[in-house]
Amino acid sequence: MERLNWHIAQELSRYAQVRVLGPKGSASLAPEGVAIDEATSVKMGPFLLQAFFRCLRIARRWRPDIIMAGSGLTAPIAVIVAKLCGARAVVYAHGLDLTVDHAVYRHVWLPLIARADTVIVNSSATRELALRAGVRGDRIRIVHPGVELPAISEPGDLQDLAEFRRKHDLGPGKLLISVGRLTPRKGILEFVRDVLPGIVAHVPQCTLVIVGDAPVHALAAASQSVESIQAVAREARVGVNIRFLGKITDDELSMVYRIANLHVFPVQLRPNDPEGFGMVAIEAAARGVATVAYRVGGVPDAVAEDRSGRLIEPGDSPAFAAATIALLDHPLSSEDTKAFARRFAWDRIGRQLAAAIGLDVPIEDRASSPWVNEEKLVP
Repeated sequence: MERLNWHIAQELSRYAQVRVLGPKGSASLAPEGVAIDEATSVKMGPFLLQAFFRCLRIARRWRPDIIMAGSGLTAPIAVIVAKLCGARAVVYAHGLDLTVDHAVYRHVWLPLIARADTVIVNSSATRELALRAGVRGDRIRIVHPGVELPAISEPGDLQDLAEFRRKHDLGPGKLLISVGRLTPRKGILEFVRDVLPGIVAHVPQCTLVIVGDAPVHALAAASQSVESIQAVAREARVGVNIRFLGKITDDELSMVYRIANLHVFPVQLRPNDPEGFGMVAIEAAARGVATVAYRVGGVPDAVAEDRSGRLIEPGDSPAFAAATIALLDHPLSSEDTKAFARRFAWDRIGRQLAAAIGLDVPIEDRASSPWVNEEKLVP
């Protein structure tokens, strides 16, 4: 979410003056050309309170045309301050911020999100959630998150990659990767319990590499622990087939993608905790790594069947295992997979986003969405 908002700010700065109000420490991460104002806290409650008054003060002094909330969580700030200062309010909604099962949130946050002048959503599935939350259809625009395409020359030569494998005891066999926070929605525990044994039975030297840690300061911060996943793995007799890398650097993540054979994305169907899009599937595709995923939430917008991966009906563990085995034996074309990911390049997505919120973008620069017709994106 943080990285997404930095990219949004950077791309929109090509079309307008942009100022970001963020939590303490934001300035050290800011992209070039974007002014930063910091609250003094990173904790949710104090940050929201401080952000409201700082936003109001900045808006009265700076007189912006648009105030944009990077998620539904900060939508009340954007909507209220915009109304007070005569600006237009825009909210970028990601999925979970439209389904939070909390009485105060549903009675305060959702009505204010619905009052925004424009609500950007990250997938077709999130659009449906926005409609259910009371947002008018003519105010909704679908703009998928973008992907930062890898450099032609990424960190690490063959020797470095071999050393990385040795350092983390990844072995010589096929590598499955899972990248993301260890939340119940991501379904890693269920994958280890229900799917991985079937894969290992056919590919005994296969290793699942898990990248990510437990979430903090999130709307839904419940997590699956390393210990709980390890316990399930031991019971399923696949403990030796799992490696946890935790939180790693961007360079290390690039090496993980380069040595991976396949990305698995076993997101669970959880009505009050939806997967809005599935950005990690696009990031994997940008490196030529295909994804096997359940067909839930916004994931179908992020995985092209037989081009960047396979989509499995929710809960069908045998089909997930079979698709994974099939793609390990007969991989999809990495060039086709990369070509699909290029449709989500940030320069394209930035133009779509700028047009969707009403900035002056020439018609010829409005790259069409990978899944949504131009007329649905821009009025």
